[in-house]
Amino acid sequence: MKRKETNVVSDKIPDYSLITEVSGLKASQEQLRRLYQRYELARKLAEGKDILEIGCGSGIGLGYLARFARKVVGGDIEEKNVSLAKEYYKDRTNIIIDLIDAHNLPFPDGNFDLALVFETIYYLIDPQKGLSEIRRVLRENGILVICTVNKDWEDFHPSPYTYKYFSAPELYELMKKNFQEVKLYGGFPTNTGGKKSEIISVIKRLAVKFHLIPGSLEARAYLKRIFMGKLVPLPSEITEDMIDYEPPIEIP
Repeated sequence: MKRKETNVVSDKIPDYSLITEVSGLKASQEQLRRLYQRYELARKLAEGKDILEIGCGSGIGLGYLARFARKVVGGDIEEKNVSLAKEYYKDRTNIIIDLIDAHNLPFPDGNFDLALVFETIYYLIDPQKGLSEIRRVLRENGILVICTVNKDWEDFHPSPYTYKYFSAPELYELMKKNFQEVKLYGGFPTNTGGKKSEIISVIKRLAVKFHLIPGSLEARAYLKRIFMGKLVPLPSEITEDMIDYEPPIEIP
C-alpha cells in the first residue's frame, strides 16, 4: 500500500487514551448497545471491502469487521491507543493499524470502499478538511458512516478535548459539501419512559450544568454504577450477537 507522509504534531495532542473505550472498562447496557450498533451497521456494509476507521481507539471493532472485510485499516492520533491495538491484533493479517491525523490522511486517492468515523468528528480541529480527506481516499461509490451524538439532545454533555458538536441539520449541511447523497439516521429514542429514566435524566443535566461530570471514562464509570446499576466490562473486541442489535431509523 503506497503511503504519503503524514503530519501529526504529537506535542499538541491531548491524552485521548483517558477517554477511549478499552477492554475491561466498566460499561452500562446502553453503552454496549450503542457500541454494538455502530459496528454491526458497518459490518453490514463490510463484505469484501477495504475499510478505513478513523479514530479507531483501542481497535475494539476492528477484529469484528475484519472477519467480513478484505482489509481493515485502523488509525488513531493517540500513540497509546495505536500501541494497544497493534499489540492485540499483531497476528491478524488483514488488519493494519497506524498513527494518523484525520486532517492529512497518509493514503493515496481512491484507496478504500468504506470509511468509518465513530464518535470522532467532534475532536477534529477542521472537520471540513477531515471530510475532504476522507472523500479523497474513498473510491467511486465509496461510503462514509459517521456516528456522533446530537448536540440538541436534552441529555447531551460534552466530552473533554472536543472542538465542535453538530446538530442533525448542521451535520447534514457539512456532509453535503463533500458527498452527493447524504442520509441521516437516529440511533435510539431519546425518551425510554419510566420514572427512573426521568430522574437519571434530570441528575445528568444538573451534573453537566455544574461541571460535575468527570473527564476520564474510568471516573465516569463510578457515576454510571450509582445511577444505572450493575456494569459489565467492555470486551477486547466486538463479537457477533454480544447484545441485541437495534437498527437505526432513517430521519426523513
